[in-house]
Amino acid sequence: MNRGNYIIVTNNPLVLEKHGDTHEVIYREVSYEDVLREVRDRIHGGHSMLTHPLSGSVKPNETPYKSIMISAERRAIDGESVALIESAIHACGKFEFKSDRYKPEVYKDFQIIDCTLIESGMASADALR
Repeated sequence: MNRGNYIIVTNNPLVLEKHGDTHEVIYREVSYEDVLREVRDRIHGGHSMLTHPLSGSVKPNETPYKSIMISAERRAIDGESVALIESAIHACGKFEFKSDRYKPEVYKDFQIIDCTLIESGMASADALR
């Protein structure tokens, strides 16, 4: 297992399936906004955010899935991470994901998009090691 310098917090089952055996993945069956709240709580516990909570220009009302990388190491509370996650939670509150707009098979596409975004962040973080 890659117990490296980051943790992935996600509600995307594809991220857990693809990376759960090799990376530290915290998977929750929760909403997009609840993933943001989980990350906020971990930031208040000393983790720093490593990927933007609203990455990829995918709005919270456009997908139910979100994966965010945070530091594995805990330090003093990172004020920039706190401000960024609070802003993302506020922005998320302005949107509502409407699951009735999409056919069930579209959810796999949402999972792939989110997984691809987080894998890009993982590749960058892994290259720095």
